[in-house]
Amino acid sequence: MSHRQSHDGGVDRGRRRLTLGALGAAAALAAPGVLRAADVHVLRLHQFLPAQSFVPAQILDPWADAIETASEGRLRIQRFPSMQLGGKPPELIDQITDGIVDIIWTLPGYTPGRFPRIEAFELPFQVRDARGASAALWEIAESDLSATEFRAMKLLGTWVHGPGVLHVARPVARLEDMAGLRLRAPSRATALMLEGMGAQALGMPVPAVPEALARGVIDGALLPWEVTSSIKAPELVHYHTEFPDRGIYVASFILAMNRTAFDRLPADLQAVIEAQSGAAFSAQAGALQQGADAPAREVARDLGNQITMLDAAEAARWEAAGGPVIERWLSEMAEAGIDGTDLLARVRAAIARHGG
Repeated sequence: MSHRQSHDGGVDRGRRRLTLGALGAAAALAAPGVLRAADVHVLRLHQFLPAQSFVPAQILDPWADAIETASEGRLRIQRFPSMQLGGKPPELIDQITDGIVDIIWTLPGYTPGRFPRIEAFELPFQVRDARGASAALWEIAESDLSATEFRAMKLLGTWVHGPGVLHVARPVARLEDMAGLRLRAPSRATALMLEGMGAQALGMPVPAVPEALARGVIDGALLPWEVTSSIKAPELVHYHTEFPDRGIYVASFILAMNRTAFDRLPADLQAVIEAQSGAAFSAQAGALQQGADAPAREVARDLGNQITMLDAAEAARWEAAGGPVIERWLSEMAEAGIDGTDLLARVRAAIARHGG
């Protein structure tokens, strides 16, 4: 065989190998279970708590994992805890509406006055059970919120935590003990309530609470038990005041997606997300958060902290002191052209119907 023949034969064999390799790659891409990059939709989920905190670890991660599994890998949800993509917790709403991120978990209460209708759930002494109240919140979200103040986003879940508790640096057993206390308020409604009770309210996200307590910027905070152990609140303050029957407050959470990002997805992937979201997911999220209250409460008790449960007569005084907040909210709704009386009646009926 001549050198020319040998060389040409080598070229032919090389071309055949390249052709077979290309065909093999194409076949692999076409094979079941193998995805092309173009078939994978990556969504970025941004939120403010550390990854190991209860909500990210026990609610958001299982939700995202279930979506990835149900989509057979065509949806991938990247999780960015602790504001890793930048900004502060109150900026999450703008990040999703501006399309900077695809999905957020946050509290509407971090942007006071922007979402007035959802405040109906955050008025004083509304909730005793987070599962039922969360189911009610999703019901109202579908009937009222999605078409109004949340129309710029796709709501995936709405829920509340367990009944709120007062965590303070000195004992609070009577309404008069609130005078002069500087307290963290999680929402506009709670800020108004605390001010009406004689305290000074300072609005701040949960991640800011430990430093504020340690530096003496605040004397205490309104928080559900669930989050206290992860931010070491029982190590920073040693007195806790609980309320019988209904909590002094709850805060509302939303899990929401940029509407354009959702609309761009194929219909079958939209269905995957919706199947893992909505009413059942919202109720379960509320139940999970309230379920984490008892272990966190035990942490405080094991540290020797004092936990005071108000009796019914004293709690009634606190509830009466919260009444003006409700009246003010109703007045503000009327000024905004919103029938707050009807909305609050339907919210309370939904909470009662769902056992919240």
